[in-house]
Amino acid sequence: MKLSQIAAQLYTLRDFLKTPEDISATLKKVREIGYTAVQVSAMGPIAEDELKRMLAGEGLTCSSTHEPSDLIRKEPEKVIERMHALECNITAYPYPLNVDFSRTADIEELITDLEKAGAKMRKEGITLCYHNHAIEFLKVDGKTILDHIYDSVSKENLASEIDTYWVQYGGGDPVEWCRKLKGRLPIVHLKDYKFTIENEPTYGEIGYGNLDWKRLIATADQAGCEWYAVEQDTCPGDPFVSLQMSFEYIKENLVESYD
Repeated sequence: MKLSQIAAQLYTLRDFLKTPEDISATLKKVREIGYTAVQVSAMGPIAEDELKRMLAGEGLTCSSTHEPSDLIRKEPEKVIERMHALECNITAYPYPLNVDFSRTADIEELITDLEKAGAKMRKEGITLCYHNHAIEFLKVDGKTILDHIYDSVSKENLASEIDTYWVQYGGGDPVEWCRKLKGRLPIVHLKDYKFTIENEPTYGEIGYGNLDWKRLIATADQAGCEWYAVEQDTCPGDPFVSLQMSFEYIKENLVESYD
């Protein structure tokens, strides 16, 4: 992993992204922490050309985006248009919205839609990824729904955005999943997993939880990962502080090159 491959997932800062003015101030703070890339997500209304100018002004790369689930499935052309406007070539299906995983028909329809959307995006030079939560670790016919998705949709049309916290939460092994998706893993969500004194799992800053980051990053590197997006769904205090703690841990303990 190189320092230039680390991105801040802006969902972490969603409460500070309501207006263009908020977005501008937030991007400035993200760059001051040391991040040189962001994953665009959870923003209030802003024109793509204005966002692109803001990113360039702060020296930030748009590594990837999350786009609305239904838009990806039903109107991928709009996603393609936005991606071209942002000059970004990786996006992710963020959550199985309105998908009932207890119904085989829903799973099959999701798979069909991802195949079609991914094919359209691929022809336009865009990679569609699937971002998992824990729900995909439900088993159907002896294997997880996440396995069904990756086994059914061609690797040419669907890549992976493994979320380390949700894999662990769902009972999987984040390292093994990175290994299994070698060649199909352009981006990973870095999110630590820890427990509270009340015996409840919760999100943690990178290096402050229980995941084996050295093994995980080494395996993701071997799998061909291009981007490492730091995300924390909820933070114990100021989310900018949490993103800084994660960045400093990664820089001191996991980065091999400062290029």
